[in-house]
Amino acid sequence: MNIGAHISASGGVQNAPINATHYGAECYQFFSRSPQGGKAPNLDPNLIKEFKTNNKKYNLKNYYLHSPYYINLASAENRIYYGSISALKEELKRGKLLGAKGMMFHLGSAKDLGQTAAIKKVVKAIKEIIKDYQGGCQPLIEISAGAGLIIGDEFEEIAEIIKKSETAATKNLLGVCFDTAHAFESGYDLREEKAVQKTFSQFHKLIGLERLKVIHVNDSKTDLGSHSDRHEHLGYGKIGLAGFNALIKYFKTKKIPMDFIMETPTDEGILKDIKLLKKLRDTL
Repeated sequence: MNIGAHISASGGVQNAPINATHYGAECYQFFSRSPQGGKAPNLDPNLIKEFKTNNKKYNLKNYYLHSPYYINLASAENRIYYGSISALKEELKRGKLLGAKGMMFHLGSAKDLGQTAAIKKVVKAIKEIIKDYQGGCQPLIEISAGAGLIIGDEFEEIAEIIKKSETAATKNLLGVCFDTAHAFESGYDLREEKAVQKTFSQFHKLIGLERLKVIHVNDSKTDLGSHSDRHEHLGYGKIGLAGFNALIKYFKTKKIPMDFIMETPTDEGILKDIKLLKKLRDTL
């Protein structure tokens, strides 16, 4: 069970493992390019070597890419739709070069087309992204909070998309990133032990725990079912410490290996969050 955070790669990807160590992270997530858009920086062999050397130096084996924010696989605008497909294909290649375990990505919004047509378009896009992919960096669908008709806020919806996107050749290629704030804001209770057990029982029934590769550990500024994507430091939001204690206990009891990555507000509070989660893990 590894505990870490989203880490800045400002100045180059080689800095990400150094920054991760500053926070005491045992695993981490980062952007290999600007999340807002633009051309991705070149990953030359020397840069890749330095990045991997730094990871080895600080004993960081599990790290992940997060795709850019502008991704929308349900956009009615071809420039955005095909640009999103191209960016995700490129990020998977970059992730493989860097040795990343996976790449989290959001599916997009149904506001242009409506839910049914949007899901069809998302499935078509994912099929295109993974059809010739040889693996190495696993594509991970991130659960959303459902704000603004964002797709992927229900387990049933994610299960449907995975089922329709994979073929015999790409079976079991897709994984899932479970965000605690997003799931809670989508209506999945995580505030105490029975609620955590119920939520992950539903997840396993519909999607399968074998698909779950990473958990974004974030408290929520807003209430259960609010559909408002607002992260908070652990214990200061509506999920509360009892919920995160139950979360750690659930995976520890079931002996399911998991990487816990925080995306709490980017200030020194993240140091406290990592120490807190480590304490919960180590005292159970």
